[in-house]
Amino acid sequence: MSTDQLSITFAALADPTRRAILAHLAHGEASVTELAKPFEMSLPAISKHLKVLERARLVTRGREAQWRPCQLNAVPLKDVDHWLDQYRQFWQESLDRLDDYLHELQSQEKDEDQDK
Repeated sequence: MSTDQLSITFAALADPTRRAILAHLAHGEASVTELAKPFEMSLPAISKHLKVLERARLVTRGREAQWRPCQLNAVPLKDVDHWLDQYRQFWQESLDRLDDYLHELQSQEKDEDQDK
């Protein structure tokens, strides 16, 4: 059974360590050692997180002599953004309706105050 790319991306983003790694890589490429510094975990543990991110295509690794820099690949995040758009529209419409209702209530209160 194959899993769709969106599910793989969400699974990779589900872990706070992986999200922190992506945030670090948003500022530029880094080595595994550099990525491991803020965490109290071993290099193999960080490498496992990177493998999950690589499988989700969120991270790529280059090769420069002995250094294998990791880089952010934000393309899969566009699919997440597209998926979230439908919910943004839902919440925007819900908040617009709430705003209309509150204005209606305020208008009614003003009318009641004027009648007194």
